[in-house]
Amino acid sequence: VQLQAFGGGLVQAGGSLRLSCAASGGTLRSYNMGWFRQAPGKERESVGGIMYGGSSTTYADSVKGRFTISRDNAKNMVYLQMNNLKPEDTAVYYCARHIKPYAPRIPSTRADFASWGQGTLVTVSS
Repeated sequence: VQLQAFGGGLVQAGGSLRLSCAASGGTLRSYNMGWFRQAPGKERESVGGIMYGGSSTTYADSVKGRFTISRDNAKNMVYLQMNNLKPEDTAVYYCARHIKPYAPRIPSTRADFASWGQGTLVTVSS
């Protein structure tokens, strides 16, 4: 499966963006999905994830209450709604599919995800 994250851009602090993750050549509906980000000079970190059925989500403490992950399995899409953006949210954002289908929980480590898509850059100005 090939993943592509898009929807990034330049936004002022306090603003909002909605990122999308599209899949081709495979399905997302059976897999837990994760969003990660990598700021310049920093390690890639988990933003959060969503269960394959969409019934449960998890978030990093740094984005909890501001970011919302959702999915539309009929469209094979996953989304990341980002509100009240802060300059420290500036990073390249990636979506990724869990390594196996129907996993019982949402991991937050990179090793549990495969099929990394091309990222999309989010820049938040102060």
